Amino acid sequence: MKRLSLLLAVLVLGSPALGAVRIIVEPNDNTAAIKYETDGEIVRAFALDIMVDAGTIIGISDFIRGESTAENPGYGIFPANFGRYITVDADTGEVATWDVSNYTPVADPCDPGALGGLGTDGITIEMGALYYPAADNSPNAPGTSGTLCRLTLSTTANVTVSLNEVRGGVVLTDPDVAATVDMLQASAMTVVPENELLAPSHPDYAEWVAVGKPVCWAYPRQCHGDADGVAEGNASTGYSYVGPQDLNVLVAAWQVKEPPFGPGIASIENGICADFARDKEGSEATGFYRVGTTDLNRLVANWLIKEAPKGPGVRGDCGGSLVP
Repeated sequence: MKRLSLLLAVLVLGSPALGAVRIIVEPNDNTAAIKYETDGEIVRAFALDIMVDAGTIIGISDFIRGESTAENPGYGIFPANFGRYITVDADTGEVATWDVSNYTPVADPCDPGALGGLGTDGITIEMGALYYPAADNSPNAPGTSGTLCRLTLSTTANVTVSLNEVRGGVVLTDPDVAATVDMLQASAMTVVPENELLAPSHPDYAEWVAVGKPVCWAYPRQCHGDADGVAEGNASTGYSYVGPQDLNVLVAAWQVKEPPFGPGIASIENGICADFARDKEGSEATGFYRVGTTDLNRLVANWLIKEAPKGPGVRGDCGGSLVP
């Protein structure tokens, strides 16, 4: 890790280089695997824009975090988010942990040249490789083909990948190699959902359908108070899936009456995500609402419970497996 800062600078500032690289979108149910192949060249980093023509991109998974190794090769350095989530010891150059839940390849939409991010119709991903020794024949180098990540879509859509030239495009370890980046298998590739985010056998399935199949109910800890599927905290103090961000969602949706007594939970952005108990409260005389005392009780029961190794963690047994 001694030369980490220098190598990261290369990833961020390296000039775009064309290479014998093919980007491939491989549909599988409601997910799209983003893959790559080369003719033998080793890619140092990818900066890609990924768009859908319907619905949104709601999750990203199947990527590695940290250094590429023989046991776990790949592109686990994310220049767009490194400074936000990863801490490097100034004396040793060592990283305390790469396993930070918010450390993903998706660039912040406020970053220059980045698309809207998860929950929109387009994301920008930045992924680089760090390994020792740094030669192309290193046993720890990424392969000449592999999976960069897998995306979850909200509905049937055509997926198109393009180079983000502003953020570097494709950077080879040998920038003098001239070739072509082939996007033929990454243009308007159709992804058709076949599986529900919640299984029809799940006890809350009927209720989920009744409220419009909200994506957030597929977060593993949503029914325990996790409205956004994101862990809060940091590496030194620990991470919690139920915290202030979830409370904010609950407060915004608190006792919002359904018509004709009020505008309904649909009028509150992500308000249904705070329906942790997945029930209605109230009466026909005074009106019904989706977010109330039963939901607050679940949030309180799991408030700021730290994930391992700092604590026991919140159970991920709410029926879904979606990671935002």
